[in-house]
Amino acid sequence: MIRSLYTFSLYLLLPFALLRLLLRSLRAPAYRERWQERLGHVPGKLPEGGLWIHAVSVGEVQAISALVRFLMQDHPQLPLHITTTTPTGHATVQRLFGDQIAHSYMPYDLPRCLDRFLDKLKPACFLMVETEIWPNLLVACRKRGIRTLLANGRMSERSARRYRRAGSFAKEVFAQVDAVAAQSEEDAERFMRLGVAADSIKVTGSIKFDLALPASVDEQVEVMRRHWSNRPAWVAASTHEGEDEIMLAAHNLLLRTIPEALLVLVPRHPERFERVTGQVIKSGLNLVRRSSGEFPAGSTQVYLGDTMGELPVLLGAADAAFIGGSLAKVGGHNMLEAAAQGVPVCFGPHTFNFAAISRMLIDCGAASLVHDAQSLATVLEAWLSDASVRSAAGEAGLQMVQRNRGALDRLYALLREMLPQA
Repeated sequence: MIRSLYTFSLYLLLPFALLRLLLRSLRAPAYRERWQERLGHVPGKLPEGGLWIHAVSVGEVQAISALVRFLMQDHPQLPLHITTTTPTGHATVQRLFGDQIAHSYMPYDLPRCLDRFLDKLKPACFLMVETEIWPNLLVACRKRGIRTLLANGRMSERSARRYRRAGSFAKEVFAQVDAVAAQSEEDAERFMRLGVAADSIKVTGSIKFDLALPASVDEQVEVMRRHWSNRPAWVAASTHEGEDEIMLAAHNLLLRTIPEALLVLVPRHPERFERVTGQVIKSGLNLVRRSSGEFPAGSTQVYLGDTMGELPVLLGAADAAFIGGSLAKVGGHNMLEAAAQGVPVCFGPHTFNFAAISRMLIDCGAASLVHDAQSLATVLEAWLSDASVRSAAGEAGLQMVQRNRGALDRLYALLREMLPQA
C-alpha cells in the first residue's frame, strides 16, 4: 500500500520533474537533451545480459572508473551500460571512456518508465554507486531476477533517520538489495538496521582511496605550475552557491599578508561559470578564465577553472585546497583527489557525504576544519607561508590514502561472484 502511494505521488510529480528539467536547461542546455531517456525511451539496440552501472554524477563516475576498466580488461565480452542523472556525469563518462561504454540517463522511478528501459536492456546485474536506493527499481529488478549490488555503500546517520521514518516500507525496500559493499562498519550497521540481510553486507572500505590518476597528470601538473610561475596557489574546488563569496572574501584577507597568492576557483556546476565570473569582478579581484586559453599573469588574483575534467591537474598544481559543498549544506565532495597528490585540504562542517574520510584526514593532521572566510584565510596563510608545515600536512594525507587502498579489489571480488560469467 505504501509503495502504491509512493508511486502515485511520483506520477503526480512527473510534470513538475519535466518542468524542472526545462528550467535547468535555461542555464545548462544539456538538461533538455535526451530527456526521453528519463521516461525509459532509449534509442538504438542495447546489448542484453550485461552489467548496468548507475553513477549519479561526476564524483560517482570517477569513483567507479577503475572498476569499469578492470571489467573491460578481464571481461571484454561483458556488455556494460552506464546511467547517470546529470549531464556533467554523462560528460565524464564520455571523457573517460569515449564510445567504449554505452550511456543513457537514469529513468524515473516509475514502473512504466522502468519497464521500458529494462525490457530493452535486460541486464543480468545492476550495480548502484553509494546511495542510490529507489523502491520501484529494486522491486522491478527482484521480479526480473536481476541481481543488485550497492557499491561503495554509505549511509550517514542523518540519512538513516530519514529512512527509518518510513518504518516497514524502508525495510521492505532495503530487503530487495542482494549485496552491499559498505564503506565502513558504521555504514554496514545502518544498512543492516534498515533491512539489508546481515550476510549480504561486506565492509570493503571506500573505493575512493583507490583513485588512480593517469600518468599524464604529473606532467600536466608541472606545466601548470610553470604557467603559475610557482606562485603560492590554493584551489577552491567544486564550490556551490553561497560558497564563492566566502572564497573571494578569504582570498582578499589572504592577499593582505601574501599579496602574490593565487586563488584557483572551480565552481561545481558549469551553468554557474558566468555568475561566478560576475562575483569575482564585483569583489574587486581581477581574473583570468581557464577557458580563454590564457594563463595567469603575475598580477592575476583569481584563475577561474571554467573547464571540465581538469580538476585533478589544478589540485595537483596547488599548494593547498578547499573542498566545496561543505560550507553549503551539500555534504562535501571528494577530498581524496587532493590528498592523494600530497595537497593539504580544508573544508567546512557539512561533510556528511564523506564523514569517515574527513574525520580520518583531520585526525592524521592532513586537513583543517573551517567555518567562515576568516578561519579559511588563517589556515591558508599558515600553509602558504610555511613550506614545512604545508609539506607535513600533505605527506600525512598521502600516507593515509596509501594505507587505506584495497577497497577496489575487495569490491571487484564481490562483483565477480554476481556476474553471469563468474
